[in-house]
Amino acid sequence: MTEAPDPEVVELASKIFDLARQGRTEALVAYVDAGVPADLTNDRGDSLVMLAAYHGHADAVRELLARGAAADEINDRGQTPLAGAVFKGEADVIKALLEGGADPSAGTPSAVDTARMFGKTELLELFGAH
Repeated sequence: MTEAPDPEVVELASKIFDLARQGRTEALVAYVDAGVPADLTNDRGDSLVMLAAYHGHADAVRELLARGAAADEINDRGQTPLAGAVFKGEADVIKALLEGGADPSAGTPSAVDTARMFGKTELLELFGAH
């Protein structure tokens, strides 16, 4: 039998995920620096990097990656932060993820597949360079 999660822990985790979505980088990294895992994921497998990337927060992405978060953490739907950033058209986030070692061919659909789907040939050229 699995024990129910502590409501205070769930509330804190929700707050940290919201910080990533909102791009509140300073507060977010303060939690990570205090011991919250940089690769913390929610109940859908979305990492802090995924949430920051999808919502266009390149600085938060950079800081999380600098603290050991994985650039290619795949969520429960097979998506990567890079594919999400391509879908949303977040150029600064795409650059931050690539600089952080993200693989454009990881995930389903991959960032490469997503760029092809939306006719973003400039990104395909960029991915070819990485």
